[in-house]
Amino acid sequence: MKQSEIKELSVEELQEKLAIFKKNYTDLKLAHAISPLESPLQLRNLRRTVARIATELTNRELQ
Repeated sequence: MKQSEIKELSVEELQEKLAIFKKNYTDLKLAHAISPLESPLQLRNLRRTVARIATELTNRELQ
């Protein structure tokens, strides 16, 4: 997800997306440990998306 898409979501939607992306990241990481993924860049992209969403949630809590 892009930052512009993340800013448009509500707090509840962000929390739901964060849970989904964290689960996807964990599943993908475990799958990669068992047998290598075709594109390990998927891990990086998911990790960065999780960080973007978590950062946006933190920023909204501080405001």
